[in-house]
Amino acid sequence: MVKIITGNKGSGKTKILIDAIHEAEKKSNGNVVAIQKGSSLNTDITHKVRLVNIEDYSVEGVDAFYGFVAGILSSDHDCTDIFVDATLKITGKDYAKLGEMFDKLAKITPNTTVTLTVSADNSELPESVKKFIA
Repeated sequence: MVKIITGNKGSGKTKILIDAIHEAEKKSNGNVVAIQKGSSLNTDITHKVRLVNIEDYSVEGVDAFYGFVAGILSSDHDCTDIFVDATLKITGKDYAKLGEMFDKLAKITPNTTVTLTVSADNSELPESVKKFIA
């Protein structure tokens, strides 16, 4: 399942994401992964959550990001939740490709919830992306 949290910069998306991470960690019978660009979440996330700085892996663009998430899923069958902060900083702002990637992620995550923040106003987003708004 893919869910996105949208809003302009400074609208509180990361705070909502952090709360969702903590809630998932409490409820999960498996592993919770949080992907960030940089180190913005380091002090806010419990050590029980696997925190990944995507910059350490030189991942840029929609295709590379999809492969990265697919790799996490293929190596961790107990992964119940994946959270991603600053999605557009990783993938770029091609909303059409973003919608296609969300569709592909939805197909490979029937037992894993992937929650991503997207810094954009809902009016900017095409229907292919809007259908994933939480």
